[in-house]
Amino acid sequence: MLQTFLLLTLAAAPVDSQALRGAVTERIAQVKGATVAVAYQDLGDSRDTLLLNADKLFHAASTMKVPVMVELFRQVDSGGLSMDQRVTLVNRFESIVDGSPYALDAADDEDAGLYEQLGKPVEVRELIQRMITRSSNLATNSVIALVGAKKVNATLRSLGARKMTVLRGVEDGKAYAKGLNNTATARDLATLMAAIEQGKATSETSTAAMRKILLAQELNDLIPAGLPPGTPVAHKTGQITAVLHDAAIVYPPGRAPYVLVVLTSGIPDEKVARALITDLSRSVHAHATRKAPGAPARAPDAGTGSP
Repeated sequence: MLQTFLLLTLAAAPVDSQALRGAVTERIAQVKGATVAVAYQDLGDSRDTLLLNADKLFHAASTMKVPVMVELFRQVDSGGLSMDQRVTLVNRFESIVDGSPYALDAADDEDAGLYEQLGKPVEVRELIQRMITRSSNLATNSVIALVGAKKVNATLRSLGARKMTVLRGVEDGKAYAKGLNNTATARDLATLMAAIEQGKATSETSTAAMRKILLAQELNDLIPAGLPPGTPVAHKTGQITAVLHDAAIVYPPGRAPYVLVVLTSGIPDEKVARALITDLSRSVHAHATRKAPGAPARAPDAGTGSP
């Protein structure tokens, strides 16, 4: 009986955060030449955290679409925009360098289907849904033109994201050549995801709508792939050449959610980067679910807000 009691006690004991740090660091070291940042935050009572290179700036890739979404919903909350509002869809945008026009290539877009609606009015609701769940670049540039990059940055600062910056839309070649890129840190993305989950970013209705959109993500082979099947994950990925990211709110059953952000660069083989992020997600989940559960989570699809 004593032996059984000791085994049960050990199994229920929290995993040392230093052990998690060691496991994460060891796995990252297996990928030579990689630059990796990790930010983990338990949103339960424990406030357990892990930060590695959390303030390192990365090319944001499509993770910048999260603050764009937040700003849009804040403008909806203020009455400046409506989700029912229709925008005529165009494939013509202005470079932030000199105002010259540029267009997106449907072949390079995760959501080529949206280009079939060019010249037609499209609801803001559809644009924001496609921007997140399918990572549509055309929808993204359309929304940025609507809400304004400067306002996105002001919202980031107001929510405590100190370094993440959204300068422009996607595929602005002249800006890219001059190094004028959207940037992100693991800490800032974690701060933003936590603000969304905790209802600090927008109204209750808009929070529910954003959560619903993030939960409907269709690109699920990074952080979600390291979790038990069926675990709800509200997240946004990002990818360009040798850069792969994921920023997530994870909802393990029976306990408070946690935020996990993994940013990577310098990994030319996409399969290697994917395996790394999946393994880190698996390690964090194993750690988090053995911690004291803290405050129980509300259902991740709570609320009646619609995108």
